[in-house]
Amino acid sequence: MPLTTAMAPEQGSAPSLAGKKVWITGHRGMLGSAVVRLFEGEDVQLLLTSRQELDLTDQAAVYDWMDKNRPDYIFHVGAKVGGIHANSTLPASFIYDNLMIQTNVISGAHKIGVKKLLFVATNCTYPKNAEQPIAEEALLSGPLDESVRAYAVSKIAGIEMCRAYRKQYGCDFVSVIPPNLYGPGDNYHSQHSHVVAGIIRRTHEAKIQKKSEFIVWGDGTPRRELLHVDDLAEALKCVMLASTTHDLYNIGCNHDLAIADLAEMIAEVVGFRGQIVYDKNKPNGTMRKLLDSSKIKKLGWRPRVAEMAGLKGAYEDFLSLLEAPAPGARIDL
Repeated sequence: MPLTTAMAPEQGSAPSLAGKKVWITGHRGMLGSAVVRLFEGEDVQLLLTSRQELDLTDQAAVYDWMDKNRPDYIFHVGAKVGGIHANSTLPASFIYDNLMIQTNVISGAHKIGVKKLLFVATNCTYPKNAEQPIAEEALLSGPLDESVRAYAVSKIAGIEMCRAYRKQYGCDFVSVIPPNLYGPGDNYHSQHSHVVAGIIRRTHEAKIQKKSEFIVWGDGTPRRELLHVDDLAEALKCVMLASTTHDLYNIGCNHDLAIADLAEMIAEVVGFRGQIVYDKNKPNGTMRKLLDSSKIKKLGWRPRVAEMAGLKGAYEDFLSLLEAPAPGARIDL
């Protein structure tokens, strides 16, 4: 069914979500589920579609669903994501799936006149050697890290697509770039996890197997800015409700950690007393990705979850999956 087009709202107008239809794509993932938790009990009509119910790479299906359900606001969280290993070995999957998903959702949002859409991108979109802290203006100013190039290019395309629809049609489409996320609902896969989840898993396995050491990829010197997923969910709500004048917002905590320091913190949380070994034959990835989050701070948002408390909660989440894996839980036991 072809979409019927509606007039786009004026950019920058502060929305109200009360009584409105709010579509959260990727609601079963780590970030999507955090956004769902945030809106539980509020006066909004949440529209939630699983991959089995709606394949976001299928344009005809997406357009038909959007035409029938007419969401007022969209948190476009759904994406194919993974760590360095996944990005290095599955580049075609990452670029194809993400280009298809975001193209269908963003273009469909324009056609039905969605009041506001937030597109979640990634700090991988910034140049490998960007000046630190990285301001939003650094986008497209230099070469990308080769280990995540395909994924980064797909997300840059999403940001530029939102910008293009703002410029040509006046759509209130805004992109956000978070740092490395962690927290409940993370992907603890042995090969495809992000840095925090991957270290948590390997540390736990080393502890249970009574090993004298566990291995971390790289030499431990790269630095990563971490943000708890619940803090990002709060930030997305802040951006959605604000009268936004910018089309791109960094959302970070304004400080970073060396991977070596992070590994030691996780070892303390897990209770592992052995040695941490760094595999220097594995890629470091980008050496530093600290975001300049001054624009989002002007909207009134601040992170609230302390790192140690957040890491303890993440480990508890990992243990809960070991004890009683939920259907579709992202952990290969």
